[in-house]
Amino acid sequence: MSRFWGALTGRTTPKQANLDSLFLVPSAAITLQTAAGFTPTGTGSVCFRAPDGAAYQQTQDEVVALLRDATDKPDVQVHHDDFGFTWLVVDRVDDDVEGLCTDLHAVNASLEEQGFSTGLLCSLVPFHDAAGRNVGLVYLYKQGTFYAFAPTGPKTRDNLLEIQVRDTLAAELPMEQDLQRWLALWGAPGL
Repeated sequence: MSRFWGALTGRTTPKQANLDSLFLVPSAAITLQTAAGFTPTGTGSVCFRAPDGAAYQQTQDEVVALLRDATDKPDVQVHHDDFGFTWLVVDRVDDDVEGLCTDLHAVNASLEEQGFSTGLLCSLVPFHDAAGRNVGLVYLYKQGTFYAFAPTGPKTRDNLLEIQVRDTLAAELPMEQDLQRWLALWGAPGL
């Protein structure tokens, strides 16, 4: 009945995030390295919009403390960008992409458990090549898909490289097909 009512009112049920898709990134990283020469930077991040208020700030602080007290103890830093988004940045000194994706999965799951799921936007795994180019694999939380973002300057991006990465990884990752969802992540940590 709820589907019927949603169809009548023009509302749709948002797609559930599949955080396990993050575990596909290590294999995609190997393909990206062999096909295009891009290697992981060892850093990744989770972006969300936190509601204002002391209670939410306390919850965010508790999530960060919980992550830092985990058995594997990922190094989690909090970064606020110029657009009002909060980034929880995970840094792996060993450049272990599998471990990084496990950490990002844990950060997302912890934020979900603490009631931040409606504010979760994306996860980012940055890569770079020998020529100094950067590209990030962006996981869209609400879509369950990935896209590539390749900044070349403060407000410019390399669309051709982004499409090449999409085509290279299409068989390994659920890639976002709607280019309007390929949002620019200006100032994202690690890019």
